[in-house]
Amino acid sequence: MTTPPDHLTTEHIREITSYVDIDAPPPDELPVALFVFGSNQLKPAEIAVERYHRGAAPLIILTGGVNRHNGVVEARAFRGLLLERGVPESAIRYEDASANTWQNVEFALPYLREALETGLRVAAVGKWYHRRALHCLTTLVPDIGPFHAISWESAYEGQAVTRTNWSRVPIGRRRVVREWEECPRRVGDGSFRDARRGGDGAWRG
Repeated sequence: MTTPPDHLTTEHIREITSYVDIDAPPPDELPVALFVFGSNQLKPAEIAVERYHRGAAPLIILTGGVNRHNGVVEARAFRGLLLERGVPESAIRYEDASANTWQNVEFALPYLREALETGLRVAAVGKWYHRRALHCLTTLVPDIGPFHAISWESAYEGQAVTRTNWSRVPIGRRRVVREWEECPRRVGDGSFRDARRGGDGAWRG
C-alpha cells in the first residue's frame, strides 16, 4: 500500500475501493442501534428516519459537534430533522461536542454501552469510504462483537464521490487514498484495532 496517488492503475483503484468500502448492512429483519457519524450532509439523517419508521432502528445515536465549514452543530441539526420527521425523542441519543471521528465514538460511549447492554447490534452509518470510522469503533469498543455498516455517497461542491469515480475527482481521490494509507498504518503501529468482515458479512474487531 505504498503506490503514489498520482500513479494508480486500474488494479490499484479496484484494490483501494474494495479495502475502504465499509458497506455491510444488517439483514432487513434485524433491529439495530444506528450509530450515525457526524456530517453536514443530510443522507445519514434520511437513512435513520427510514430505518426507524420500518422498525429496524429502535435506537439512534447521533454524533457531531460544530462543523468547521458552516458552523452547524451536526448532532443537534440531525436530531431536529429526526424529530420533525416523526422519530420520537425516546429513540434518540446524541453527543454534540466531538470534533473528529475518534471523538464521535469516544463521546458517545455511554450510548454504545446502552445499545450493547440491551442486546442490540450496532450499525454504523458513514461515508462509503470512511474505513477509519470502523477502526475507531473496534478500538474504543473492543467488545462490540459483530457489527454492521450502512454506507452513503458524499458530495463536495456539487460533485458526488462514488465507488466508480473517486479516482477522477480530486477531493474524492485525496480522501479515499488517505483512508487506504492511514488505516493499515495505524493498525500496524497499534493505535487502531483491526476491523475485518466475517463470513456472515458483518464487521468484527
